[in-house]
Amino acid sequence: MPRFFIEPCDVRGDVVTITGREARHIARVLRLGPGDIITLLDGSGCLYRCRIEQIEAGSVICRIMLRQAAGGEPPLRVVLLQGVAKGDRMDTIIQKGTELGVSVFLPVLCHRSVVRLDERKKAARRERWQRIAVEAAKQCRRALVPEVLEPLSWTAALETIPPGALVLVPWEEERYRSLKKELRCRARPDELYIIIGPEGGLETREVEQACRRGAVTVTLGPRILRTETAGPAIVAMVMYHWGDLGGED
Repeated sequence: MPRFFIEPCDVRGDVVTITGREARHIARVLRLGPGDIITLLDGSGCLYRCRIEQIEAGSVICRIMLRQAAGGEPPLRVVLLQGVAKGDRMDTIIQKGTELGVSVFLPVLCHRSVVRLDERKKAARRERWQRIAVEAAKQCRRALVPEVLEPLSWTAALETIPPGALVLVPWEEERYRSLKKELRCRARPDELYIIIGPEGGLETREVEQACRRGAVTVTLGPRILRTETAGPAIVAMVMYHWGDLGGED
């Protein structure tokens, strides 16, 4: 059954009004019409089974047949602070991270980031990345759409991390503390922050800044992973150990 994301304000009583990209997709691409049944998700955890009642210019009017909690979200909230990468690598990171269960993406402009963004480009990239997150959430049947924040500088990004939060930083210079041991020796937190450097990795001073805010450096193993591999890799490991990846026992 086709699934679409709406805003909570689109729901009024038993009627849902769909507009924008989703309405165009329903009417012009899928060519659905009155009587067809679709599933709507409001991005905040509610699922609606609906029947299309009417299609007007730019909008689709639906009647709610069933409403329930969407469920299906991991028990761990993961915030991925990702050094902005060039080309389509950020697209890949956001797509795969969404599939694996990341809740928030914070693109970070690190010292070694090749990409440099002015305010206009920041807004345009964020809009593009958010669309990728929406499409990935649909594909993998997530209940919530991860939020993609506007890119921040390294210092500003660190300031968004609340005191006492668990922060993991995969770092090629770490030799002793493995991710495996770090996960085993801790109870599952409610929220986890993961910091990934851009191409070329994080500078030593950036890692030191993160550690002064309580971050823990870990090694992922003997091989150096690309920036577009490292984020999804550590999220998959964390979700397998603390989340729901791999299914229930």
